[in-house]
Amino acid sequence: MSKLAFALGLAAVMSLSPAAVRAQTMWDVENARANARAGGPISAYDADILTTYGCLSGTQSAFCRKLNHQQRRSGRRSTRSRR
Repeated sequence: MSKLAFALGLAAVMSLSPAAVRAQTMWDVENARANARAGGPISAYDADILTTYGCLSGTQSAFCRKLNHQQRRSGRRSTRSRR
């Protein structure tokens, strides 16, 4: 009975999440950033993650330079907290 309750609870929580592109784990974000450091995102999923979470400072790929330029022009700040 507890397995059924757990499954129902998990399904309820997952149904509440927004439909926007979200990384499954921080490993996905770091993998996308590593691909960007190696030359650029290798998939549309990586590009979406980098657009959402941003590239690391100093990444020299053309995609990250373009992304940083667009964010500066729009006045949008990175989603990463600055402490």
